[in-house]
Amino acid sequence: MDDTFDDLLLANQRYATSAPRNFDGYAHAGIAVVTCMDSRLQPLEMIGLFLGEAKILRTPGGHVTQDALNGCILGVNLLRVRRILVISHSKCAMASGDDEELARRVSQASGRDASELEFGADPDQAGRLRADVKLLATHPLITGRASVGGFHYDVDTGLLQRVC
Repeated sequence: MDDTFDDLLLANQRYATSAPRNFDGYAHAGIAVVTCMDSRLQPLEMIGLFLGEAKILRTPGGHVTQDALNGCILGVNLLRVRRILVISHSKCAMASGDDEELARRVSQASGRDASELEFGADPDQAGRLRADVKLLATHPLITGRASVGGFHYDVDTGLLQRVC
C-alpha cells in the first residue's frame, strides 16, 4: 500500500472523536432521496434534514438505477421510509447529452474504449424524472406504502421545485 489516502485517514481520526454514535439505521424522518452524485448537491441540507433522518441514494444523474430501486424497496419495507424524493438538478452532465457522447468523452480522457458503457444519460431530464417517479410509485413493493415525488434542484439558487 502507498500513502495516497493518508490525509483522509488522518481526517477520519479527528472526525471519529466526535462522530455520532448509536444510530439504529432507520430513516427517522421517513424520507429517502434519490439524487445525483454531483458534489454541488447536499441532499440532507437542501430539505432541512440531519444525519439519521433520511436514506440517501446517489447515482449519475439521480436516475433510478437497479441499485437505487433496491435501496428504495429496502427503505420502504425495512427502514421506515414513507416518502421518496427523486431529485434532478440544473447543469447536470447526465442531461447534457447521451450515452454515446459520454462514452466518447470517457474514451478520449482515458485512452481506452468505453463504448460499451451505459450511463443512462438523457437530455429529456423532465421526462426521465417522470419515468423514474412512475417506476417507483407503481412498483408492487412500494405502491401504497410510500409517496413518491419528482423534484428539480437549481444549483444556482438552491431552490427545489416539485415537477411531478
